[in-house]
Amino acid sequence: MGCFSCFSSRKSKAKKKNAPMDRISPSLPPPARVAKNSPLDVSNNKAEAVAVEAGISNGAKAFNFRELATATKNFRQECLLGEGEIGRIYKGTLQSTGQIMAVRQLDRAGTQGSKEFQAEVVTLSQLHHPNLIQIIGYCADGEQRLVVYEYLPSGCLEQHLFGISDGKRPLDWAARMKIAFGVAQGLEFLHEKADPPIIYRDLKASNILLDEHNNPKLSEYGLAKLLQGGSNPNVSPRVVSSYGYCAPEYERHGVVSVKADVYSFGVILLELITGRRAFDSERPTEEQTLANWVQPFLRNPKRFPEMADPLLGNEYPLTSLNQAIGVASMCIQEEPSVRPLITDAVAALSFLAMAPPESPVPPHLVPMLSSKMDQNSL
Repeated sequence: MGCFSCFSSRKSKAKKKNAPMDRISPSLPPPARVAKNSPLDVSNNKAEAVAVEAGISNGAKAFNFRELATATKNFRQECLLGEGEIGRIYKGTLQSTGQIMAVRQLDRAGTQGSKEFQAEVVTLSQLHHPNLIQIIGYCADGEQRLVVYEYLPSGCLEQHLFGISDGKRPLDWAARMKIAFGVAQGLEFLHEKADPPIIYRDLKASNILLDEHNNPKLSEYGLAKLLQGGSNPNVSPRVVSSYGYCAPEYERHGVVSVKADVYSFGVILLELITGRRAFDSERPTEEQTLANWVQPFLRNPKRFPEMADPLLGNEYPLTSLNQAIGVASMCIQEEPSVRPLITDAVAALSFLAMAPPESPVPPHLVPMLSSKMDQNSL
C-alpha cells in the first residue's frame, strides 16, 4: 500500500510526530523506551510543582484506602467490573455522598513512588474532554495505588459489539460511525491538545466506554506512565497493549509514537465495520487477526460489502461503508510514516458521522475519502 496525496500538506508535521523513540531489543513483550519530555512522558517538573503547591488537590481528590475499600465492599467479587494485566477495576459507592464511581486498583508491582504517582494523577485529572472519562481522584496510601474514575453504567464498546444478549439490538451503522468519530476526537485531544501530549498506547474496545446515547469515552489514558517504576524514568518495564491492536513497529521493536495509536484506532474502526474482534483465537488461523484478514478485501473495492458486519443486515449506505473502510485502511498501513495523523481521521469521520446518507463528499474531503479506494482499484 502506498502513500496518500491527501496527507502531503501535513508531511513535515507527520514526520516530526512520528519520529521514533529510542529502540530496544526485539522481544515479546518488549519494554517501551520513551524520550524525556516526549508525548508519553506526562510527568514534568512543572506538574510536580503544581501538585506539591496545591497539596495534591488540584482537580483530583485524595481518598484514603479505607474509604475506597468501604465503597467497593472490601473489593468483593460482586463489585468487580473487569480485570487485566494492570489490575482490577471495581464499581464503588462512596459512603459519605452516595456517589457511584469506578475504582481501578493498580498492580503494585512496578508502580511509581507516592509523590510521582500523585503528581501524574493530578496532571491527568486536569484533562477535560467529552470523549474522555474524567478522573475523580486517587489513593496512594502506603504501597496502594488506586485511580478513581466517573462511572458509566452502559458498559464498554466490546460488550456492545461482541456481547450482545438475546433481545438486544446490535449497534446500527449510524451509531457505529458516531462512536468512531468520538473515539477519534478523544484521541486527537490527547495527541494535539493535551500539554504535554499523551500517547494512549492501549486503545482497544474494552477501554472505550459508552453512555446511554452511545457517546464514547476513552478510559485509562495515561496508565502506562502511572505504572512506570524503577530508577530510570524513561523506561517502562511493561508493555500496555493488546494483541491485535498493537502496531507492527511497537510489537516488534517497542517503538512508541502517535502513529502507533493511529494504527490501533484503525483496528477499532475495522471492528465497528466488521463486527469481528481484533484478535479471535476461535477463528481459523488465517482469520484470527483482523488486520490480516481484511487485506484481500482491501485490494478489491468490489468486495468491501463482504466486510460488513452481518448483524447490520445490509442496512448501511454503501458509499459510507466504502469511505469508512478507506479511512481504516489508511490507519493500518504497515509503515508508520504513511499513516495519517488522527486529526485527518477526525476530519473524514466528521462527515461520515454527521452527513445524511449518500450525501456528496465536500471537495476538501474528496482526496481523503477516495484516494485509498482509487489506489486499490488500480
